[in-house]
Formats: sequence, structure tokens, C-alpha cells
Amino acid sequence: MEYILGVDLGTSGTKTVLFNKAGIKIASSTVEYELFTPKNGWAEQNPDDWLSATITTIRDVITKSGVAATDIKGLGISGQMHGLVMVDKNGTVIRNAILWCDGRTGKECAEITTKIGKERLIEISANPALTGFTAGKVVWVQKHEPDNYAKCHKMMLPKDYIRFKLTGNYGAEVSDASGTNLFDINTKQWSKEILDNLDIDINLLPEVKDSVDIAGNITKEIAKQTGLSTNTIVCYGAADNAAAAIGTGVVSTGKAFTTIGTSGVIFVHSDKPLIDKKGRIHTFCSAVPNKYTLMSCTLSAGMSLKWFRDNLCSDEINVAKNLEKDSYELINEGVANIPIGSDKLIFLPYLMGERSPILDEKARGVFFGLNTIHTKYHMLRALMEGVMFSQWQCLNVMRELGVKTNLMYACGGGAKSPIWRTMMADMYNIDVTTVKNEEGPALGVAILAAVACNMYENIEIACDTMVKIKEKISPITNNHLDYIKYYEIYTHLYPALIASFAKLNDI
Repeated sequence: MEYILGVDLGTSGTKTVLFNKAGIKIASSTVEYELFTPKNGWAEQNPDDWLSATITTIRDVITKSGVAATDIKGLGISGQMHGLVMVDKNGTVIRNAILWCDGRTGKECAEITTKIGKERLIEISANPALTGFTAGKVVWVQKHEPDNYAKCHKMMLPKDYIRFKLTGNYGAEVSDASGTNLFDINTKQWSKEILDNLDIDINLLPEVKDSVDIAGNITKEIAKQTGLSTNTIVCYGAADNAAAAIGTGVVSTGKAFTTIGTSGVIFVHSDKPLIDKKGRIHTFCSAVPNKYTLMSCTLSAGMSLKWFRDNLCSDEINVAKNLEKDSYELINEGVANIPIGSDKLIFLPYLMGERSPILDEKARGVFFGLNTIHTKYHMLRALMEGVMFSQWQCLNVMRELGVKTNLMYACGGGAKSPIWRTMMADMYNIDVTTVKNEEGPALGVAILAAVACNMYENIEIACDTMVKIKEKISPITNNHLDYIKYYEIYTHLYPALIASFAKLNDI
């Protein structure tokens, strides 16, 4: 029997899953680690915490499964996007990684936009300069930590650091590189024009390959620490959302997925690079060779619900503990009794500012329409609807660009909620499907590794076998029409509040 490993390097922890050739999960293991916030709006992690978690989880799944190391043919790594990892000439981490959710680089992004030109930057990289992306982080270290910058031998994205440690080889791949603001999406190489304008030496960046290419084999040292064989190959892997697309079967035109995790993401497959000149959504290279993806990012999706639950749902949390249930199940039961539109209550999910589609770090969360008839469950339903209104607004931007979606996959923690899945189908007015395997990114990179090992001819054929459909929900026309009334109000609220958000931020 042949097996493959998928390693998913997330923000809260690393999860490793062992799959057989059919895509069936054999064993999994997760290790969490700390997020550091040394200043308000900053977010950092120690890359060696990721490495330790990776080694531990690989060792755990091999032990749990009892599978022989020689039968594990390949390994793929999925990783949180945009983070900056810097190492010296010995491959040692110089400083903590600056993460995707770090907001310190507003001034640097403005500087990048001025130096390159907003339109030119989007022409080259397909995206505007955003605080979440990597380029601003590099410029920030140049300006604020010149000693660290001078020590730097290579700059990498999070998963690329782990792959380097597993194989001893530096490298990058297109799906993650295209989310840095340093990559030319037209040539699929680092942009000399951007790098020269920002005074970044191209030699600091590793060579770029396709996600499915082989990066190397497991080193002897890592084999000793994990129990893997040095014959196990490691493919280049993919950015987390690109990997999730593979793991849910979004590998052909017309297919898309919506993730409601901490953030909310819509990810659409495209055969050509469709670029939003206004920068409201992102365009990246796909993990499928020579294909592309469009992606939006709502910063506070599941985070909004978790914030409300943690602060205002102590009763549900306590009752759930006594009943040995998930507190979100009790929340869903209460929300199910509230009508569409939450009795004229609307929520703007801008708790951490917003990326897609408004690009405004000053925006903040709002409940609009509160009155005395509203209960906690009205607020919870309005919150869930507000998150989905944001997703819908992003999907409509993609539709403006000519994207046609006939099937939407639901994934992430929010996909477990029947309320959220039904909202998704009714708002988007298309079928929404879930898959049996909920290990999206880990399965996605395992599929890439399986193709790299020649278990399958290509990614599409591998997905046909390894990704299995679980459930399909169809939209209800009357519900869609009801949601349109509230969505129209939702889209008018942010423009009416822009000036007020800015004034509040300046106080």
C-alpha cells in the first residue's frame, strides 16, 4: 500500500494527516503554538515552533498508523500565506516571522504604491500593496531593523521554511509567491522591476517552481526525528487556500469554494488571470500548473462569531459543557428560530478593519437597526448574515470580472453549520456542496505529492478519485429574493460610514 502525508501549517497550529492513495484519512495529529503580539496590530510567530510542530505531528501519525516508513512515498506542505521568514547564511532564523494578519506596514505599503505606481503594481503583481502581503514587511525590516536585514541570506514564506528544513533545499512556488507583491504573475517569476524599485536583492529570494514539482527528499536528520524514510519525496506544496482548492476539487472552470474560518475566503478557479484593477479581490497563480485563482478575504468571518460567543454567550458555553456538546450547536439552534433579515437587523463584520472588498483598515464592526424586539439570537443571526453578505459582495465583484460559478463548495469551520451553508446557497443562488474529507489543505497538498510521486497522471485525475462529495444544498428562490432586500441596505452602509470610521480612528 502507498501512502502520502499532508502537512498544513496554520496560524493556530500545524496539522499533519496521513492518507492512502484513495484519499482516505488514516491518521492525523495537531500541535498548537503561540501567537506573539508585541505591539497593538502586530502578529508574529517563531518559525522553529512550526518546525517542532511539524516533526512532532509527522512522528505521531506514523506511530498511530503503524504504517511502514518505506510505504510513505510523498509529502506536501500547505501554509499560511504572506508571512516573512528571514534566515542567515547558516539557515538560522534571524527574527520572528511577521504574519499575514500583521498590520504594522501601512506606511510601507503607501511607499511601495508611490514607488511602483498603483496601476503598474496591479499590472505586474495583480494586487495592490496591502499590509497583509509580504513586500511591506520586507520594506519595514529594511527601515526599522537594518541589522537584521543585513544578516539575511534568504527570505521565505512560512511553508517554504519548513520545506527547506525537511529537505535542505531553498525554494518557492507560484501559488504562495504570487501573494507577496514581489512576483510577476505574467512571467511567473520574481519581478525585477518591483525588486529594483524597492532596493531588494533578487538573490535574497529562492527560485520559484510549480506546486507539484519535486523539491527534494527527506534529509537523514529529519528522517531520524520523524521516522520517515529518506526516500520520501517532498513536493513544493501550496499556499493554504490554493491547497484547500485542490482538496475540495476546485480545479476546473465554474468551480469555487467559500471558507468560513477565522477569516472568510471565496476562491474561484480560472483558466486565465482575471485582474480587478480596483484591487478589491486578489488574483494568484493556482496550484494547478498554468492556471489561476481569484480570491477574496473577509478578515473577521468566523472570528466575528467567536468574539460574540466568547463575550456574550456564557450561558451557551456552560450548558454545552454540561451536555457535552459544542456551544456553536446551541447557537445554531437559537439562530434557526430567527427569520431571514433578523427582523431588520444588519451587521457589518469589520471587527479588524476589512480587506475585501473595501480595503479599509479603519472600518469597524456595526450593528445597524437595533431596537427593543431584538434578542441575543437576533444579533447572532445578523452577525452570521453580515459575514455572508460580505462574502456575497466579494463574489459579485468576481462576477463583474466575468467569473461564472455553477457550483460552490463550503469548507472551514463555518461549513459545519447548516445555518451558514443554507445562507450561502440562498444568497449566492447556486448549489452549495460539502466534501466528505474535511482536511481540505492537508488533502490538497497530499494530492500534489501523490501526483509528484506518479501515483496519478495529473491533479484533475487525482481529485476525481481522492475528493468525495458529501452533501448538496440547493437555493430557495424566495429566500434569495428576501436576502436581496437586506443586501442592498448592507452595501449602502459602508459608503455612508467611511468618514465616520476615519474620524473615530483619529481620536
